Amino acid sequence: MLSFPLRRAALVAVTVTAVSLSVAGWPARAADAATAFQAGGPPSSHISSDPVPDPALGTGARAPAASPGSAGAASGHQLVPDLIAAVPGGITPAQLTKISKLGGVAAVLPVDGGKVTVNGHSADVLGVSPQAFRSWTALATASSVTVWSDLTRGQLVSTGAAAGRLHLTAGKSYPVSAAVREQVPFGGATALSVPGADAIVNLTRSAQLGLAKNFAVLINAPRANLAALRKQVQSVIGHRGQVVNLVAYSLVTAAKLPVEADAPTGVPTNWIDLFKSSAATYCPGLSWTVLAAIGEIESGDGANDGPSSAGAKGPMQFLPSTWAIWGVDGFGPAGTPDIMNPLDAVPSAARLLCASGGGNTATLSGAIFAYNHATWYVAEVLALASEYAQNNS
Repeated sequence: MLSFPLRRAALVAVTVTAVSLSVAGWPARAADAATAFQAGGPPSSHISSDPVPDPALGTGARAPAASPGSAGAASGHQLVPDLIAAVPGGITPAQLTKISKLGGVAAVLPVDGGKVTVNGHSADVLGVSPQAFRSWTALATASSVTVWSDLTRGQLVSTGAAAGRLHLTAGKSYPVSAAVREQVPFGGATALSVPGADAIVNLTRSAQLGLAKNFAVLINAPRANLAALRKQVQSVIGHRGQVVNLVAYSLVTAAKLPVEADAPTGVPTNWIDLFKSSAATYCPGLSWTVLAAIGEIESGDGANDGPSSAGAKGPMQFLPSTWAIWGVDGFGPAGTPDIMNPLDAVPSAARLLCASGGGNTATLSGAIFAYNHATWYVAEVLALASEYAQNNS
């Protein structure tokens, strides 16, 4: 049986382009809860109502389009930490608000942190809210139930490199010294999205250890000129602070989104392979990253399958009437196509997009608009697709 995660992140990895941000020497203080929020609030949902071509009638005819659900756009969006800003003494609420309102900033996440001693070795540790930070991590990390269960229970979670350097073994406890010394169980190793961070703990453990409160803020700005934004953030936090660019990419245009030449064969066992195989099989020329972006926006890749207020269902949020036309028995069990099964729903979305021009970069934007008639939706899909393209290469 196919086992897809209920929650996942958009990105497999973040490309490092700057030296890691050191937290050495910064004061350690008790931490309290810090949460991520979307700058400017989530966009409202729009339900597609205009038709798209019916496969039985050819590209000149029109049939009802698929429609997205109302929950996916706000709750399903996953985030790339593009910049990190840190200030000795911590980021103030006023600074956090100013940063969140800068042009191009989509979301911010304050984190606690400090340089501590783990098992006798120095390490940079972040204190995070598991629920908030999960959306900022790599696909494999966000999809792991174990990682977030361990973190919620107060265990230390590290990168693979740090686990080796610190000589940590999953299931054992180790002395961790910051403002105080505590025996902390080690949950295991995983990929983290913040270069320079060796490990993470939850906010309760962070407060217990005395890590610096809101010592830094992660910034997601997929449409911004990061060099210009970095200067603006620096102006907000002042000369004593430090701003580091964590990634290097410019917004990928529709013409530059990658098309999968060697799609995985057989029944896909994870979301990425499903997006790649669906695009290659049901819409040659369509970038799999577009399907990935739509799946994430519509349902958080199955986290919220609806039905929406308009009656749309499943991971790709089809109206039943639209599904009756476009639903295909893709990679799922033989039989009637299942609107709730991603193995059928994602290929069906690829088929629908293709009929609207999704296989051609010149008409891709129009195909996305046909999926959901809103200009913000097209921009959101292309921006998120560009992040997939950059970070899954």
